[in-house]
Amino acid sequence: MLTKKQEYLESRIQQEIMIAKKNGTKNKRAALQALKRKKRFEQQLTQIDGTLSTIEFQREALENATTNTEVLKNMGYAAKAIKGIHQNIDLDKIDSLMQDITEQQEVAQEISDAISKPFGDQFDEDELLAELAELEQEELEESMKNMGRLPSVPTTKLPSTRPSHRATSKKRVEDDHDMKRLAAWAS
Repeated sequence: MLTKKQEYLESRIQQEIMIAKKNGTKNKRAALQALKRKKRFEQQLTQIDGTLSTIEFQREALENATTNTEVLKNMGYAAKAIKGIHQNIDLDKIDSLMQDITEQQEVAQEISDAISKPFGDQFDEDELLAELAELEQEELEESMKNMGRLPSVPTTKLPSTRPSHRATSKKRVEDDHDMKRLAAWAS
């Protein structure tokens, strides 16, 4: 109802503005009367806007209160249900049950260990490694026999890589001469 009245007032305000414009220069008294009616309609429109805002706020508050009531009621039901469940549970029974479960898991592990042990002879790992090393050595010796002969060593005398004493002393004399020139230049 208020929304319809709001629409009606908005249309009346527009009509009064058109009347005021139409009579603005020709009939001042009619234009002023139209502007006064427009002001009254605007005041009524402002009151209706305020009323609608208040109603909207109250509606939201009511919805929130209803929601809160439902939530609290459900929380009460949940608390009662949990309390009922806990009345049937004894902590000593829980401890006893957990100990039984642990014992059964240990028995299951022992059975699993017993089943997984290999049957037959147990082999010494060190003996197996020694036998493997022996087989590898035999294979290496066999491959060396198949390689054939080693290349021959040269019989002629190879040149010496060490410089002669004479070349070394000549080099030292040149180095000393260079050092003296450098020292003279620096001073």
